[in-house]
Amino acid sequence: MTQSTPDDPALARLSAALGEIGKRGLPPVERWNPEHCGEIDIRIAADGTWFHDGSAIRRPKLVKLFASILRKEPDGTTVLVTPAEKVRITVEDVAFAAVEMAVEGEGEGRRIAFRTNVDDLVSADAEHCLRFEDGAEGLKPYLHVRRDLWALVTRPLTYDLVEMGEEREIDGQRWFGLWAGGQFHRIARAEAA
Repeated sequence: MTQSTPDDPALARLSAALGEIGKRGLPPVERWNPEHCGEIDIRIAADGTWFHDGSAIRRPKLVKLFASILRKEPDGTTVLVTPAEKVRITVEDVAFAAVEMAVEGEGEGRRIAFRTNVDDLVSADAEHCLRFEDGAEGLKPYLHVRRDLWALVTRPLTYDLVEMGEEREIDGQRWFGLWAGGQFHRIARAEAA
């Protein structure tokens, strides 16, 4: 695969508008409301790989820069937004992948921190919850990262999360789940014995 470069005019404008943003932390995209400028051929694959014009973007700094200006719109579309323009992109599943995990403690005192494929560091808690869905390939856990953007937890980490699971009664029903950040994150209803 070839490396994607900002030779597309829309991609070049976004790159120029961003400048040094990546070095200053996350920009306030929730406050930016420029005109919608259409769609750009950027796709985030289900595994978290970014593509432009069908080729993987191989420059991690560029991917991180674009990830910093992602925003989920009220209609569910995902856009890249700057103070000057907003363009829609394609996201196959969710914007990020949780690729690394660190665990401290046990039970109700357990803390779990994740690193995403774009180096966001997120601790699972009430604000950054874990949700679990049944997919065609089995259990799919997701972690809320920011601004209604989620990370799919990789398969190896999924097995580690399930190993930490326990049963707990909530509102009269038995649930299998795990503690992290003072929250019980439900995985699935427990089978009746």
